[in-house]
Amino acid sequence: MLLGSIFERFAAKSPLSVMTRGLMETALSSQELDALFEENADEQYTRKLLFSQVVDLMSLVVCRTRASVCAAYRALADSLPVSLTSVYNKLDGLEPQISAALVRHTAAQLEPVIRELGGQREEWLPGYRVKILDGNHLAATEHRLPETRAISSGPLPGMALVVLDPSLMLAVDVFPCENGHAQERSLFPEVLATVCARDVWLDDRNFCTLGLLFGIARRQAFFVTRQHKGLPWEKISEFRRVGDGDGGEVWEQTVQLANDDGTTLIAHRIKVVLEQPTRDGEWEVYILTNLPWEEIDALTIARLYRRRWTIETMFQELALTLESEIDTLCYPKAALFGFCVGLVAYNLLSAVKASLATVHGAEKVAKELSAYYVSDEVAMTYRGMMIAIPDEEWTIFARLSTAELAAVLRELAAQVRWKQFQKSHRGPKKPQPKRKHNNKQPHVATAKLLEKRKKDRK
Repeated sequence: MLLGSIFERFAAKSPLSVMTRGLMETALSSQELDALFEENADEQYTRKLLFSQVVDLMSLVVCRTRASVCAAYRALADSLPVSLTSVYNKLDGLEPQISAALVRHTAAQLEPVIRELGGQREEWLPGYRVKILDGNHLAATEHRLPETRAISSGPLPGMALVVLDPSLMLAVDVFPCENGHAQERSLFPEVLATVCARDVWLDDRNFCTLGLLFGIARRQAFFVTRQHKGLPWEKISEFRRVGDGDGGEVWEQTVQLANDDGTTLIAHRIKVVLEQPTRDGEWEVYILTNLPWEEIDALTIARLYRRRWTIETMFQELALTLESEIDTLCYPKAALFGFCVGLVAYNLLSAVKASLATVHGAEKVAKELSAYYVSDEVAMTYRGMMIAIPDEEWTIFARLSTAELAAVLRELAAQVRWKQFQKSHRGPKKPQPKRKHNNKQPHVATAKLLEKRKKDRK
């Protein structure tokens, strides 16, 4: 192995932990993170505490290696030149654009690694770069701020729009906002500034506005969006049945959209008559797109839109396997930074999955690998591994070329004991019986209930 003998024991017993820490050394270089901070900070500055040290500290909390910011601080206290209060002050002042730059930077560092591995998934639409856009409102925090202690309402620390590249399974961009009540539409100008030619933006009906649709089209890019009922449009042709797609019948028609400035846009309107209703009880879904329908048929577009749920899976993994929303971080800037570090951890997990896919197969990894067990393995092993292998030894990963790093990741992936990280499959859930309430007997002895079960079986 290129890494040398010092890594052998952990590579044999917990290769996933070595892979994760090595990728962190590649994607989270201290020098590059500190330079990124200096480039993007407007008001904050570096006195004693480096931005790279704050990222290291927060990553311990997000990855559940440490239970809280305070616990992470105590673990790193010898290497941190400031007090815990100063750490919190730094977190509370980190500007949202710094957090967003951190996500973009790590995604850019990990993309060539995934491509070198050959771990990217099949392109959703060959010749185009599909980007899924969705919003996430951070969960309410604890009532720690003086202004929130006397109210019962949950304090919302912010929201963010996240962009997922489904072929790489990387969160490639994020648009954080400190106002927890802000509408997603208020961030559309920031989104449009990142649109590139031949992008295909896939999003839900909350993003279906004339401003965003025309803005995407003006940049020689494309949209596939569920139609919002309030969007004005004009019929050009009647519906024509195309065939049966995934989940129902597919129909298509041509429509015209008119912007406030007088410009118009010809779009394709697709109706999917569902076999099963949506969770809102709707039997029909309408999709708008400006993709060239002489090249891409309605069935393909309908199938493409149905795969939008991939970003919901990402948010679910963030909630179940990572501590991306820390309810003790009440100040918006700190909470948004924690969420963005969660996205960074998700990207690292995606690179680990890509490594495993090259050895065990992409379909097997997608269907069988448990992100929970992977995260648990890394969290439980990390502390001891960092004691046994000091920080300076890990710099070898930063010195590896992309091809060398990919070779190491494949070698480590081959040592993973697959059964240890497979999802646990269970049968269908049984309906829960209606519980009986007895005010005179608030508690029961479990042993007596089990004894009664034994007697009833005889």
